[in-house]
Amino acid sequence: MAKVTKDTLIGEALKIDMEKVVPILMGMGMHCIGCPASQGESIAEACAVHGIDPDEIVAQINKAIGE
Repeated sequence: MAKVTKDTLIGEALKIDMEKVVPILMGMGMHCIGCPASQGESIAEACAVHGIDPDEIVAQINKAIGE
Protein backbone atom coordinates (compact mmCIF):
# COMPACT_ATOMS: atom_id res chain seq x y z
CA MET A 1 0.00 0.00 0.00
CA ALA A 2 1.29 3.44 -0.92
CA LYS A 3 1.79 6.07 1.74
CA VAL A 4 2.07 9.80 1.30
CA THR A 5 4.39 12.19 3.12
CA LYS A 6 4.67 15.96 3.24
CA ASP A 7 7.12 15.67 0.34
CA THR A 8 4.70 13.73 -1.88
CA LEU A 9 3.65 15.78 -4.89
CA ILE A 10 -0.06 16.57 -5.17
CA GLY A 11 -0.05 14.86 -8.58
CA GLU A 12 1.47 11.70 -7.09
CA ALA A 13 -1.08 11.64 -4.27
CA LEU A 14 -3.90 11.94 -6.78
CA LYS A 15 -2.49 9.03 -8.79
CA ILE A 16 -2.55 6.84 -5.68
CA ASP A 17 -6.31 7.22 -5.19
CA MET A 18 -7.99 10.25 -6.69
CA GLU A 19 -11.44 9.31 -5.37
CA LYS A 20 -10.22 9.40 -1.76
CA VAL A 21 -7.63 12.19 -1.97
CA VAL A 22 -9.67 14.85 -3.81
CA PRO A 23 -12.43 15.14 -1.17
CA ILE A 24 -9.82 15.51 1.59
CA LEU A 25 -7.94 18.26 -0.22
CA MET A 26 -11.14 20.04 -1.24
CA GLY A 27 -12.48 19.75 2.31
CA MET A 28 -9.36 21.49 3.59
CA GLY A 29 -9.91 24.41 1.20
CA MET A 30 -7.40 23.31 -1.42
CA HIS A 31 -9.58 23.96 -4.46
CA CYS A 32 -6.70 24.24 -6.93
CA ILE A 33 -6.37 20.49 -7.48
CA GLY A 34 -6.99 20.83 -11.22
CA CYS A 35 -4.40 23.58 -11.60
CA PRO A 36 -1.39 22.29 -13.56
CA ALA A 37 1.03 24.03 -11.17
CA SER A 38 -0.40 22.22 -8.16
CA GLN A 39 0.46 18.85 -9.71
CA GLY A 40 4.16 19.63 -9.22
CA GLU A 41 3.82 21.02 -5.69
CA SER A 42 4.45 18.91 -2.63
CA ILE A 43 1.74 18.55 -0.03
CA ALA A 44 3.88 20.68 2.32
CA GLU A 45 4.23 23.46 -0.28
CA ALA A 46 0.51 23.50 -1.02
CA CYS A 47 -0.31 23.53 2.69
CA ALA A 48 2.04 26.46 3.27
CA VAL A 49 0.21 28.48 0.61
CA HIS A 50 -3.16 27.66 2.17
CA GLY A 51 -2.13 27.93 5.84
CA ILE A 52 -2.93 24.27 6.54
CA ASP A 53 -1.05 21.86 8.81
CA PRO A 54 0.58 19.35 6.42
CA ASP A 55 0.80 16.66 9.12
CA GLU A 56 -2.98 16.74 9.51
CA ILE A 57 -3.67 16.38 5.80
CA VAL A 58 -1.05 13.62 5.38
CA ALA A 59 -2.61 11.68 8.26
CA GLN A 60 -6.09 12.02 6.75
CA ILE A 61 -4.91 10.93 3.30
CA ASN A 62 -2.98 7.93 4.63
CA LYS A 63 -5.96 6.85 6.73
CA ALA A 64 -8.29 7.13 3.74
CA ILE A 65 -6.06 5.26 1.29
CA GLY A 66 -5.41 2.56 3.88
CA GLU A 67 -9.11 1.78 4.24
